[in-house]
Amino acid sequence: MRASERAYSALREEILDGQLEPGAVLAEVEQSTRLGVSRTPLREALARLNTDGLVSSHSGRGVVVTDVDLGRISELFEVRGALEEQAARLAARRRDPAVFERLRDEFERAHELLDDDDPARHDYYELVARLDAAIDEATHNPLLVSTLAGVRTHVARIRRLSHDDPERLREAAREHLVIVDAIVDGSESLAAHATQVHLYRSLKNILGSIEGNTL
Repeated sequence: MRASERAYSALREEILDGQLEPGAVLAEVEQSTRLGVSRTPLREALARLNTDGLVSSHSGRGVVVTDVDLGRISELFEVRGALEEQAARLAARRRDPAVFERLRDEFERAHELLDDDDPARHDYYELVARLDAAIDEATHNPLLVSTLAGVRTHVARIRRLSHDDPERLREAAREHLVIVDAIVDGSESLAAHATQVHLYRSLKNILGSIEGNTL
């Protein structure tokens, strides 16, 4: 992996996980030393993060991690819904059934991942990420996938601000199973509708959690 790619991946993950909080200053010397890369690949990494909207340049402060705009969550989900629903439609039309049959088997056992002792639920989120990747690949539409990746980046930051409700996660796992079933069956309309329902409930949960945190 190139040094710039390594630095980009490390910083992106730290921003999405909240280790680098909004307002954190990413000084070149400090970050290049910490990440073990020279300043040139670090600048390339910061330029990519700037394109992602995760950092911005400020006169007198340098590169700073951007704030999460809670006021635009609904707008973000409107865009996400249009893209995710179309991706589900295309995946149902163009999929390799065997890929989604394997994922269906895993989602049928997803409750086991949510009942383990991992408070971060890494295995469950890794399964969801593999479903997203499988749907992306099945669309055979790189432009749609690249656009959707940018939206998901900001959704990941917002989701971190809301608490993981165990019961909501179990509901989400069941919703994902319906999506996978529809894709396996090649039902474009059901795949899109199931995606719409899942995103509606996800948005409602996020807004409710954030509102509860601000009271």
